[in-house]
Amino acid sequence: MSFEEFKKLNHPESDFSPELLALWYDGKGDWKSAHDQVDHLESRTAARVHAYLHRKEGDSWNADYWYRRAGEKIPTISLDEEWKELVLRFLV
Repeated sequence: MSFEEFKKLNHPESDFSPELLALWYDGKGDWKSAHDQVDHLESRTAARVHAYLHRKEGDSWNADYWYRRAGEKIPTISLDEEWKELVLRFLV
């Protein structure tokens, strides 16, 4: 599936990972449902999406914590660019 196809989906695919499902919900403007997908998970990949969501929320302290849990630095790109990069990462 391409990035453009992902953006146009009206419903998530049944085989989406929790990370990709979170990004799908976020792309549809549903931050809470997005957060619910990764909030309880312990993996680095879930932590990475969790970090992005808290950065988007404006909670810098919490975002920084989750970026560290993911083993990554806070990006200097826009939130839209970060979202796209994450979608492309998890579409593979």
